[in-house]
Amino acid sequence: MKKLSRQDLEDILYGAAILGTGGGGELSEGLAMIDDALALGKEFIMVDLDEAPEDALVCTPYILGAISALPKEEERLYERLPRSTEHAILAAYQRFQDYLGRSFYGTISCELGGSNTATAFYAAAMAGAYIIDADPAGRAVPEITHSTYYLNGLPAAPIVMANEFGEAVICENVLDDARAEHIVRALSKVSRNSIAAIDHALEISEVRGAVIPGAISLALNMGQKWREARAQDDDIAETIASVGAGFVAFRGTVSTCDWETKDGFTYGNIRISGSRDFEGDTYRIWLKNENMIGRLNDEVHATIPDLICLIDTETGEPVTNPNYYRDQSVAVVVLPAPEPFTSTKGLEAFGPAYIGLDQPYQPAVAALK
Repeated sequence: MKKLSRQDLEDILYGAAILGTGGGGELSEGLAMIDDALALGKEFIMVDLDEAPEDALVCTPYILGAISALPKEEERLYERLPRSTEHAILAAYQRFQDYLGRSFYGTISCELGGSNTATAFYAAAMAGAYIIDADPAGRAVPEITHSTYYLNGLPAAPIVMANEFGEAVICENVLDDARAEHIVRALSKVSRNSIAAIDHALEISEVRGAVIPGAISLALNMGQKWREARAQDDDIAETIASVGAGFVAFRGTVSTCDWETKDGFTYGNIRISGSRDFEGDTYRIWLKNENMIGRLNDEVHATIPDLICLIDTETGEPVTNPNYYRDQSVAVVVLPAPEPFTSTKGLEAFGPAYIGLDQPYQPAVAALK
């Protein structure tokens, strides 16, 4: 077991934001949850999968929805509704335990990201439970089906959801994760595009071999190396590429960009004009919550499940979507996909076909070699 310090937690969230490829929620929100729990004297204790008892019950808490603000006309639909003083994820967590008549041993984050990783940590710390050093994605992903739970056929239901208005829903008898995605997304859309959900309430014996072990330690190492490089004024992009076994794909300045909130997701485009070794070239990123496709001079260069990470080269900060802007100096770093998503089923769920590309997956890092 490892008791995580405030610095450990910050490193994890920065590493998760880098590996989140623009998605996974805002760092500021994640840090706020961490600091709230610490201020209340709560502890964040992480355990390896191998340390947890086989019959220990774990769950996966997360926030699902778009990562951009609603248009003002849609915001008006919610003005008359009351706001709960309790964080929605804590309400869902307690409701789930009451429903099961059993306490959770710990939580597994649904993905790596500045907010969603913290959401799982926060729920565990506030309940006196453990953080499991694993996750089902190894990066950030837009849908519930983009997980090793889905790839291994583990059931999402029952699912407990709560929103900021104090409303709660318990959903039983859900066929599979694909149906779970439709249900939770629909409820998110009528909850200001953000709903707290907890699913995959399973024992360690069931999730062992069906999640990615060491995922949180991976984020911790990335965050530590990022912080050290920043303090030493090293090249942040090169550091991330080295730690993540990838490469710096592009450097330049954002020339045009846009985004929209649609169907419970954030969609956007980023066009980058090259600088330094990339002078005269362009790089375009298309995103659906996360960065999905990278095009170099209009040719497909990198796609999911590879990680297309965007870094602000002036501040060194990872760029979370849709917080990019014109004239921003950036670097694109491409890292290799988590291994489970390179399988046939993994690519069917989260490969080029998912984003409408009629071409086979070509690992960008392998192509470079």
